[in-house]
Amino acid sequence: MTPPGAASWITAGPRGIFVSPGGFHIDPTGAVDCAVITHGHGDHARPGHRKVLATSRTLAVMNIRLGRRSGKRQHALGYFEPVTIGDVRVWLAPAGHVLGSAQVALEFQGTRVVVSGDYKRRPDPTCDGFEPVACDVFITEATFGLPVYRHPDDQGEIARLLRSLTLFPDRCHVMSAYSFGKAQRLLALLRAAGHDGPVHVDDATLRMCEVYRRFGIDLGVVLPVEAAVARGSGLAGELVLHAQPARIAGMLADPVMVAASGWLGLAGGARGRGVELPLVISDHADWDELHRTFRDVGAPEVWVTHGRGDAIVHQAARDGIRARELADAASSP
Repeated sequence: MTPPGAASWITAGPRGIFVSPGGFHIDPTGAVDCAVITHGHGDHARPGHRKVLATSRTLAVMNIRLGRRSGKRQHALGYFEPVTIGDVRVWLAPAGHVLGSAQVALEFQGTRVVVSGDYKRRPDPTCDGFEPVACDVFITEATFGLPVYRHPDDQGEIARLLRSLTLFPDRCHVMSAYSFGKAQRLLALLRAAGHDGPVHVDDATLRMCEVYRRFGIDLGVVLPVEAAVARGSGLAGELVLHAQPARIAGMLADPVMVAASGWLGLAGGARGRGVELPLVISDHADWDELHRTFRDVGAPEVWVTHGRGDAIVHQAARDGIRARELADAASSP
């Protein structure tokens, strides 16, 4: 059965998850008085909040990306450092998604609810790894919440990229990579695989790499691609990570267009995107990892958000877990 009271004090509305006895939102969709932010991606960390609570690393990312609108008052929380907001005890645990990402643990009237934010279960030296937190209700993302999404080994995908660099030494490899999180993880994977040469990136990615360095994460030699292009270099044999590769592809030497995403795991996933070399590398849990997480946290109830919930609900029921999509769970008596 649903732990007593959980569905009455956590609701899903137009501004996202609201924790009523604390008077705060988690990753709200618009400006609010008090927001707890799981991580710095734009669909979770929005501007204009009066008060923001997050890890120091997430706040650093928000300050770079949002500037003065990153929160009038900011409260940095370390992992597992409790704070009381209203009548709710709140603390953060690592989510393993990107730098500073966190799960939000909520304790009220003897019930513990954990809001996962975005998370992954693969090792990643650019962020603290996911730590399961035992709870009564686990609110999970479901970005890859279908059984067709089973991601291959990350190192194997990077090996495919390195083979292509060897096979085509006269071509520039241009990889589409989101400037925060994905680009830095790809850099770390490349360094771990032995690629120690310079990698050229766009300005937004370069700024974020500096934030990672500030927190002691070495990503090797990273250079501004715009400067190389301005000098007339086609970067033959080099690797470029760019958030908008189509903008510069025409100025590079016979570019091999590369993309890295969990969405590329299905047959034909790269079709129509102009991708010559698709790599299945994701910063989210795949189907098997989602269900392993449910077992690890041991929650009798799972609420599903941010993705496809129907298949997860069905499989969780077969595993003896009560599961439903968050809108239904929040309105339950």
